[in-house]
Amino acid sequence: MGKATGFLEFERKIESKYTVKERTQHYKEFTIPLSKNEVETQGSRCMNCGIPFCHSGCPLGNLIPDFNDYVYNGRWKKALEVLHSTNNFPEFTGRLCPAPCEEACVLGINDPAVTIENIEKSLVENGFKEGWIKPELPKERTGKKVAIIGSGPAGLATAQQLNRAGHWVTVFERDEKVGGLLRYGIPDFKLEKNIIDRRISILIKEGIVFKTQVEVGKNYAVGDLDEFDAIVLAGGSTQRRSLPIEGIEINGVHQAMSFLKQQNKRNHHNQDYSYESEEKDQVELSAKGKNVIVIGGGDTGSDCIGTSNRHGAKTITNFELLSKPTTHRPQNQPWPFFPRRLKTTTSHEEGTDREWNINTKEFIADEKGNLKAIKTVRVEWQKDKTGRFSFQEIEGSEEEWPCELALLALGFTGPENTLAQQFDIKTDDRSNYITNEQYQTSKKHIFVAGDMRRGQSLIVWAISEGRECAYHVDHFLMGMSNLPSKGEGDLPRI
Repeated sequence: MGKATGFLEFERKIESKYTVKERTQHYKEFTIPLSKNEVETQGSRCMNCGIPFCHSGCPLGNLIPDFNDYVYNGRWKKALEVLHSTNNFPEFTGRLCPAPCEEACVLGINDPAVTIENIEKSLVENGFKEGWIKPELPKERTGKKVAIIGSGPAGLATAQQLNRAGHWVTVFERDEKVGGLLRYGIPDFKLEKNIIDRRISILIKEGIVFKTQVEVGKNYAVGDLDEFDAIVLAGGSTQRRSLPIEGIEINGVHQAMSFLKQQNKRNHHNQDYSYESEEKDQVELSAKGKNVIVIGGGDTGSDCIGTSNRHGAKTITNFELLSKPTTHRPQNQPWPFFPRRLKTTTSHEEGTDREWNINTKEFIADEKGNLKAIKTVRVEWQKDKTGRFSFQEIEGSEEEWPCELALLALGFTGPENTLAQQFDIKTDDRSNYITNEQYQTSKKHIFVAGDMRRGQSLIVWAISEGRECAYHVDHFLMGMSNLPSKGEGDLPRI
């Protein structure tokens, strides 16, 4: 490394943020980037460790010390080449990844870790600003045609890699715009949608065809895919988990993703949107002036909190069944493993009450059938002789909370099984599509990538899955592949 003592001389510094009052007045991103000199200083903190565990911490195997060193030395274009060699979309991961690489950083054992994620974001944004990121068409076409179903990060990564191999790629998306969870699940204040459009524009110019509002098996016959030499299923894990308790059908109890998707559509079209669900008629969801309770303490729950604050909710309370994590690394989750510790997001900073060890028991309606309250009970967690944890309700701890809008942020149980039935593909007991190590189903020309294969996971894992799946599809079509496999970098693309 160019600055062997940088980690001793400089403190960790990341982007600053606009004040809560300022940023909750809109849905735009609200971070203030570091200057180039500040980013270069942060790059110098990478400490030339003997074994860079950040490599193994990153599902993409990003060459982190390499691009950090280039940044420190002011060679930003070369640093971006190295970053793009393993990561198709650093503008997404640089904003949304929980940064397992930083938890695995050797410096992080006893000092604040290197600001890997922030450097990644700075690199790609500077690359777009400088005009370094341009469409690159393959030198020749193979004549092979590949259909990809789903345009989330797994589908997009698969598409770009296979297009680079020279295949003709068509991506089918059932929503009105491309992006999947990136567009309809992530709030604009974390990822403005022009960031997606900027990248999609490049993919289109590279030769990838996108067909939106096309749902294979419904308004597009499965038989029409016979013209393709290979098919990749990348539809994500979209079956939302619910609560099997009394009152779940009451007006005012809604899935978090319906709430978030509606707001993203509202932002895009500058108009109100309602949604349909199996349980309820069309509903326009708003938190304005309401007591809002978000059930689920993960990132989706956090996104609901940030959105509710921007709506102007009266109160916001976040329920979590689990115990409150510690702020430090738990002893049973040693470095370099990714620890479960207390995470305070920008949405939490904007205002919410967080309740731990609490179980939702019942939703209560008023005389008109609308939600008016939630009944809960406190719980305590215990470990049995086998090491498994379970909770017990605490007698006499029942409470009733005023609530007009309850949002279920409980994660996903697995992918939808429609395509599995249509293609006669086997699924496991969690409804994930079964493949071999080559991402291949029992139908040799049909492959699966992302959450549809591995279950609900991170965006960075989806990109990794897409890249690996593309390698195996290319090998299937051509008998060999020059695309990088897992843990391998690609040739520079800039």
